[in-house]
Amino acid sequence: MTSKFDPRAPKRLLDAADELVSREEAQRIVESAVKLSKADAVQVNLGGGRQRNVRFAANQMSTAGMITDLALVVTSSFGPKHAVTTTNDLSPEGIERAVRQSEAIAKLAPDDPEAMPNLPQQTIAPVTAAWDEATVNLTAESCAKAALTALGPARAKGNIQAAGFLQVDANVTALGNNAGMFLYHRGTKSNYTLTVRTADGTGSGWAGAEEPRFTSIDFAAIGARAIEKAELSRNPVAIEPGRYTVILEPQAVGDLVSLVVFYASARSADEGRSPFVKPGGGNKVGEKIVDERVTLYSDPYDPTILTDPFDGEGFPLTRRNWIDKGVLTEMQYGRFWAKKQNKQPTGGANNIVLAGGSTTREQMIAGTQRGILVSRLWYLREVDPRTLLYTGLTRDGTFLIENGKITKAIKNMRFNESPLFMLNNIEALGPQERVAGIEALIPCVMPLLKARDFNFTSLSDAV
Repeated sequence: MTSKFDPRAPKRLLDAADELVSREEAQRIVESAVKLSKADAVQVNLGGGRQRNVRFAANQMSTAGMITDLALVVTSSFGPKHAVTTTNDLSPEGIERAVRQSEAIAKLAPDDPEAMPNLPQQTIAPVTAAWDEATVNLTAESCAKAALTALGPARAKGNIQAAGFLQVDANVTALGNNAGMFLYHRGTKSNYTLTVRTADGTGSGWAGAEEPRFTSIDFAAIGARAIEKAELSRNPVAIEPGRYTVILEPQAVGDLVSLVVFYASARSADEGRSPFVKPGGGNKVGEKIVDERVTLYSDPYDPTILTDPFDGEGFPLTRRNWIDKGVLTEMQYGRFWAKKQNKQPTGGANNIVLAGGSTTREQMIAGTQRGILVSRLWYLREVDPRTLLYTGLTRDGTFLIENGKITKAIKNMRFNESPLFMLNNIEALGPQERVAGIEALIPCVMPLLKARDFNFTSLSDAV
């Protein structure tokens, strides 16, 4: 891409086609803000890009659009005082105004007892495979054709309706400071979710996918899966709530298992506010907490889930095995808490992977005398943070398994369950896939999972 950045330009610098700034453009923007600073310390974050999207409902296209934006975030510090200003006015005047505003507010801010100095330049290997030029150059026509892979079959059947959303992102992230740091990352992502409802209102099916490359998504297969589930879920029957063996599809697994990492803060455990609190104080690192088949990790370089290799402070993110063969091996240490506890900081988790197994969906079903197949979960809410107990509902295709076969669609049910309990009751793990649509909104790769004694508490008439 040819650079059009001109620090002397009197107007907004970037039009829609140029929001995907190159490394050189990003560095000039960031450094122009850093050089303007009069603060003791300044950090500048630049992020944004272009999103192309297509929405359809009731078997017809409804909207198509493109959103572009690039935001500059300036953090100014005077000793332990600091403040943040955000702008997307990238003219020289706009950048200077943001710097001066952050400085003025910082001088009025109270002291932050947990303030940390800016990091110096970090050595971080780029995640180059996260960027796909074909996805960047995708046309609106290609998005529309992808949507037609669901709309065409739905219209042909005549008794079902399809609704979906396709979002294709191309984003850049950069940051720099007056301690000599500059980092840059760019990535692409295609996210597709589809819901199909039967005309009589009794059946619903869902499917989705997320990939760095648009061409990696099998849109026709997603449409076929959602349609099949919608048709099979017609006229569901009620069964008695209770504890059942469940087969959770990867999206449902992601909704629950992603919670484990979000609660794995060393500080929360050390202060007694976590399911990982150790009796007598401290945390449970080194203890077996779930089934030995469970390995849960984050890794920006994992080829299945490529993400930013640094966090918002510029701290390098590497592979972190939060749970290894059932043992809690690491917890998240921010820079302040790591220093206080004389530990090494870990950075946070910007993706989550649960290692899978080799048991297929068909094998899991065949080995189940009586159980429930769950397509996805919805509306999860915390019940007890001490045990990581959550409540939520099944949705868009819930089925009874009897004597090794799916026998009927059943009404959706509310559950009260902890992912820690579930991961202690594993019977089998299946192949992994990158999931779309989980409530945590974090990139996840999750397997099919079979577990016993999953706690369903009540029935729901919602489809």
